[in-house]
Amino acid sequence: MPHTDIDLLTHLLLALYPAAAFFFIEVACRFAGIPAWRKHILQGLAALAFAIAYVTVIDASGIAVALFIFAPLLFLHAKNVKAREMVKNQE
Repeated sequence: MPHTDIDLLTHLLLALYPAAAFFFIEVACRFAGIPAWRKHILQGLAALAFAIAYVTVIDASGIAVALFIFAPLLFLHAKNVKAREMVKNQE
C-alpha cells in the first residue's frame, strides 16, 4: 500500500467531515420543508465538493474515490424519489 502523509486521526476526521455535512443538510432540509429529492441532490453535490477538495487540496484519494462513487448514487436515488412522489401526487 502506498504511503501518504495522512495519519490515522486525520484520515478519520476527513471521513467525518462529509458525514457531518450530510447530517447538517438532512436537518436543515427537514426544518425548511425541502422535498426529499432536492435534499439528496444537495447531499450529492456536497459529496462531489468534498471529493474534489480531497483530491486537489489534500492527497486523500481513497476517501475521494468513495465520495465520487457515492455522489451518483445519491443523484439516482433523488431521481427515483422524485418519480415516486410524482406517481403519488397523480393518484
